[in-house]
Amino acid sequence: MCVTFKVPRAADGSVVAGRSLEFPAKMPTALAVLPPGYQGSFVTPDGQTSGPRWTASHGVVGMCAFGKPAVMLDGLNTAGLSMHVLYMPGFCEYQPYRNDGSDVPESELGAWILGTCADTGEVRGAMRGKNVWGSDPGTGFVPPCHVLFHDKDSSIALEFHADGWQILDNPPAVATNAPYLDWHLLNLSNYAGLSATDPAAPVVAGMRLKPFGQGQGLRGLPGDYSSPSRFVRAVAMTALAGQPADGRAAEQCALHMLNSFDIVGGAIKEPFGGEGLVDEVTVWDTIVNLTGQRYAYRTITDPAVYVVDLRATDFERPARVVPLSWQGDFQPVTV
Repeated sequence: MCVTFKVPRAADGSVVAGRSLEFPAKMPTALAVLPPGYQGSFVTPDGQTSGPRWTASHGVVGMCAFGKPAVMLDGLNTAGLSMHVLYMPGFCEYQPYRNDGSDVPESELGAWILGTCADTGEVRGAMRGKNVWGSDPGTGFVPPCHVLFHDKDSSIALEFHADGWQILDNPPAVATNAPYLDWHLLNLSNYAGLSATDPAAPVVAGMRLKPFGQGQGLRGLPGDYSSPSRFVRAVAMTALAGQPADGRAAEQCALHMLNSFDIVGGAIKEPFGGEGLVDEVTVWDTIVNLTGQRYAYRTITDPAVYVVDLRATDFERPARVVPLSWQGDFQPVTV
């Protein structure tokens, strides 16, 4: 389970998005850096990297899996485009491998797009004529997913159907998991009455019914961790949140919103390989400042928020993987 969303545009024009990764804490992830000029070569079904080649035009910082910089799950490039791979069980169908130069494995699609595209319009152009097939990056199965993109002015979803991929506009700039995005957008009509203000006290059977405290305007807001509920909750939060003053305030706003999706170990269990039922947890959160070129993250076992300034990143060095911090603690204060 995952979520991504944009917070309201700040008064100074800053645009910030948040993302959480919920999964069994079994998949190794790390920070990855891809420099401009990076030479990518897509993996083929036989496991060789002899597929179509591509060259990065933009520097990229993001989260990768299995120690492979090109297997990117989340990231931001120097042009201000972000990418977020979200799990999509039951609503994802890749195409067979064609071997005609059009093939892109889903596992390397995110790195390729971030390396070569500056905005969502270029994403649409890059995808024309491409065939997305399913590869196993190291999970032991082909992960079903959809891929979300944000730039400072728009958001889109790339989803995979039986008849091929589709790109959808994403007006609320929110996504979770299954089912497809168009269903989630339609489902919002069931929550049209949500409001930041309390309803007026009605008179029923001669009695005036006064709300108990504040927050009654959000009665009916779903609080469980299912994908439809998290989608509604994210849309409500981003729609009702006040406008941040600047990029720093927008980043803080995203952090507070991410807190509401954090999964406590033990609350959700799911089968994982041959290990039986394991905990699904929030492995890490990321915050992308699309206009400020900042990529921030925290992990399940380190509450500190770390930030990479892409403007200060050494993109002259080769592609690389940087370990995440998993050993943080609360900071002591002497009083």
